Amino acid sequence: MARRAASSLVSRCLLASRAASAGAAPAVPSALRRPDGTRGLLPGVLQRFSTAAAAEEPISPPVQVNYTKLLINGNFVDSASGKTFPTLDPRTGEVIAHVAEGDAEDVNRAVTAARKAFDEGPWPKMTAYERSRILLRFADLIEKHNDEIAALETWDNGKPYEQAAQIEVPMVARLMRYYAGWADKIHGLVVPADGPHHVQVLHEPIGVAGQIIPWNFPLLMFAWKVGPALACGNTLVLKTAEQTPLSALYISKLLHEAGLPEGVVNVVSGFGPTAGAALASHMDVDKIAFTGSTDTGKIVLELAARSNLKSVTLELGGKSPFVIMDDADVDHAVELAHFALFFNQGQCCCAGSRTFVHERIYDEFVEKAKARALKRVVGDPFRKGVEQGPQIDDEQFNKILRYIRSGVNSGATLVTGGDRLGGKGFYIQPTIFSDVQDGMKIAQEEIFGPVQSILKFKDLNEVIKRANASPYGLAAGVFTKSLDTANTLTRALRVGTVWVNCFDVFDAAIPFGGYKQSGIGREKGIDSLKNYLQVKAVVTPIKNAAWL
Repeated sequence: MARRAASSLVSRCLLASRAASAGAAPAVPSALRRPDGTRGLLPGVLQRFSTAAAAEEPISPPVQVNYTKLLINGNFVDSASGKTFPTLDPRTGEVIAHVAEGDAEDVNRAVTAARKAFDEGPWPKMTAYERSRILLRFADLIEKHNDEIAALETWDNGKPYEQAAQIEVPMVARLMRYYAGWADKIHGLVVPADGPHHVQVLHEPIGVAGQIIPWNFPLLMFAWKVGPALACGNTLVLKTAEQTPLSALYISKLLHEAGLPEGVVNVVSGFGPTAGAALASHMDVDKIAFTGSTDTGKIVLELAARSNLKSVTLELGGKSPFVIMDDADVDHAVELAHFALFFNQGQCCCAGSRTFVHERIYDEFVEKAKARALKRVVGDPFRKGVEQGPQIDDEQFNKILRYIRSGVNSGATLVTGGDRLGGKGFYIQPTIFSDVQDGMKIAQEEIFGPVQSILKFKDLNEVIKRANASPYGLAAGVFTKSLDTANTLTRALRVGTVWVNCFDVFDAAIPFGGYKQSGIGREKGIDSLKNYLQVKAVVTPIKNAAWL
């Protein structure tokens, strides 16, 4: 089940999107400013989103919050300061629970526990097979508690429950089984030398890893980071995003139930400037892994360099091009481009946020993209059939609305959407801009929301140049019937992943990471193991060797 869920993310999400209600309830947006300075709706903008679910009373989540403290040395404990912070329900803005707020002192306690577990504890000295068995038991427990974990994720994050329960939680189990399989297959080498020497190349655990995960995919990012670190025999301190601390605390408890020794995994909830900075700059942390914005990634890199020059991997922002050629099946292209952008409320680092459409099919594409957006079901993410829940919090909500205003003011055509939905929570209408130019902010900066920018191009060379004219290089999509065109684009686009006639295919074995300012290193697949291993050469003289 988990393998199927991991390997067919696109097809399952697309099927769910197509099966969603096509009903459309009227919604009237607030006035927007036209490029000429006047106010009102832009010509031809008809708002008819399916919003019934957003207007109803929120559904009571089918789960209790049991873990809100820091996890240090195998125990849930209060923060040293005694402080807590609220984690909010994005559907309403109301408090779900108060969570222990870790700071530098708590990070130090967690690092001390992780260091002791690495230097003195059983984890790195345990056989690789036994480490593998613990990860396999952990995967079993994730599957057993699938629905509770998914409910926590939806409650704290706002993503559709069906997405969490049917796709993301099974993917976490699949990832853990994948890394369990690697644990006893991390091999060294014996290499020949130019002389009588026996040379071994050892791959050793790096030590104590610091890991900082984001709020858009809390469970999956936990798995992407914790899985390879544990498979390689490391211990770790993980800082959750302050917006979404609950699911990581829950599954960390399951990890200990699976037999993980104390101190191997420690979880600190807190804020970036305090807990995150303390972890990135800690002198006893050997490696730091961060997923988040490019600006914050630069700070993490600087803190790591200024402290003990610890190893760093970064998975950062993107402004991914989705290139649709003139030979495309327009209906199929519209559906895939819609998914590439609006999936997870648009809160996806690799979202296809620059939709490049060939001029021959541009007008048809825009009209059909508008129709698809108007059919998108936005509402309570616990309700069956909902495609889009709320944005994560008021900060992100207001940031997206500012970008929408920027698009209108810069002269792009607001095709549909452009405003909030309802009066409670952080819901935003699926929004589309056409006539977008490369120099506009909505075409250059990462919006991280349900805003599709559709750009027109004439030929292959032009779109390659424009697609690459970005400081980011995380991912790209290509939609064409021509193998030659696909081959040209996949080699020309300066990005870490190119999806051809598909998008957001995230298998456990496929490496993920970016070029340019989209990051350093790769997550998932065999390449992720390199992030958590040191390479050591051992050279020994040989006397009277029978062979060299």
